[in-house]
Amino acid sequence: MIKKIFASLVAVAALASDGAEPTPAATKTAIFAGGCFWCMQPPYDNAKGVVKTVVGYTGGSAEDATYEKVSAHRTKHREAIEVTYDPAQISYEQLLDIFWRNINPTQADGQFHDIGLSYQAAIFCGSDEDKKTAEASKEMLGKSGKFSKPIVTEILPAQPFYPAEDFTRNITSRITLITKRIMLARAASVSSKKSGARRRRKNNSAPPPAAACPLL
Repeated sequence: MIKKIFASLVAVAALASDGAEPTPAATKTAIFAGGCFWCMQPPYDNAKGVVKTVVGYTGGSAEDATYEKVSAHRTKHREAIEVTYDPAQISYEQLLDIFWRNINPTQADGQFHDIGLSYQAAIFCGSDEDKKTAEASKEMLGKSGKFSKPIVTEILPAQPFYPAEDFTRNITSRITLITKRIMLARAASVSSKKSGARRRRKNNSAPPPAAACPLL
């Protein structure tokens, strides 16, 4: 009787392990900077084989990276996402495909309306194997003919990753920060338009070129 109970427990444990999450030893991590880290999170969260994602900062020299400092481009960090994944279910190549589909790889000064170092796209590789895979993926994308401009996304060695503050994961705080970000982007756009208008007015106010002398 005891043997039967023991056998049953072993069978139940085996069934439970089939549906369990992979152990930490079986998972790997990848770090991508693709502009706004919130925008990069859903595509990975929805991918089968991704265990978890964490938004944060990487690539800078300062160790006290905060949202305010990074957003102000004072620490040389970039907004990034750390992806923990099960390589038995999703490959690094597939993670790269998700990355390319959610950024503009031809934009060097940021991503879309988010401009500045903290929004510049990059792939941070934790091993030589990942670096080779990323470089091959970048080269393949460049040869695909999907873009008329060159692929400028950087491939860099992995650096310390600092998880973002708790408030960045709160929906109310997100809305406030996103609103602030939109306002800053609009202000920058308005400033750029005003500067362009001033230059045009200056050019229009300049004296016209001298006309050819009618007596010659």
